[in-house]
Amino acid sequence: MAQPDLETFLGPLRLKNPVTVASGTYGYGTEYLDFYDPSRLGAVFLKGLTLTGREGNPPQRLVETPSGLLNAIGLQNVGIVRFIEEKLPALQGIDAVWVANICGSTLEEYTELASRLAGVDRIQAVELNISCPNVKRGGMAFGCAPESTAQITRAVRDAYPKPLIVKLSPNVTDITEMARAAEGAGADALAVVNTFLGMAIDIETRRPRLGNVTGGLSGPAIRPLALRMVWQCARAVKIPVVGQGGISDWRDAAEFLLAGAAAISIGTANFVDPAAPIHVLEGLRAWLEDQGCASVREVVGAVRLD
Repeated sequence: MAQPDLETFLGPLRLKNPVTVASGTYGYGTEYLDFYDPSRLGAVFLKGLTLTGREGNPPQRLVETPSGLLNAIGLQNVGIVRFIEEKLPALQGIDAVWVANICGSTLEEYTELASRLAGVDRIQAVELNISCPNVKRGGMAFGCAPESTAQITRAVRDAYPKPLIVKLSPNVTDITEMARAAEGAGADALAVVNTFLGMAIDIETRRPRLGNVTGGLSGPAIRPLALRMVWQCARAVKIPVVGQGGISDWRDAAEFLLAGAAAISIGTANFVDPAAPIHVLEGLRAWLEDQGCASVREVVGAVRLD
């Protein structure tokens, strides 16, 4: 039997396989070169970018929790100019699908970033991070209401002609409302989900263990929650979903595919095992063969509910 076809699509964006790596866990695309060639992956979601460079939050910025990781990095990055001038040239010759993640505090910052990236050939798509605080709306995240989700998606859609993936926050009452809003405003795909807001306290000092007090929880602890949200979003919209949240091995990835994800993204597991995405890819290929599937697309959304 021939090996299964692993090709999948995020709207017009073709991926050679469904295994991607999450923004914020893979740097600027070159940090894992000592372990494997990134072109083996379906796509690489690069570290979040802002208009100007950011130093990020004060330490402590990482705290381990049971089966999870709290982070409050604070969008530390070099900014769009240095990214284009210094980081992009290092990707020359690596035949991967590169997706830029954009972040901002105002609508204008997002559209400026999208406009600048539209002319960058090496970036094939943009991931829109709408978990950032909107400083013009009292600090509420752009993705916390359907209206603001639609507004920012539409604005970036108008500024960016290539594939647009909207990354949804789980810290909402009903994530399907945000999914429909992003779809209606022109998103080509959704990334579900970002980290869950959490906190840890040092009981000896009685102080928060994170310098920022709260942070984003990722890792296996959030996987059942993320899986449920992927399933809900995949049923609510017609555009593809990238499932992410606590995926550590190929079995986890298979669950997300069955729940309706067209592709999956690995985040925290990269810190535990730098080669985790390759192990997931190989495991998924073997599982599909064992299932007698000619294509990975046969299992997307194939969970049995009867």
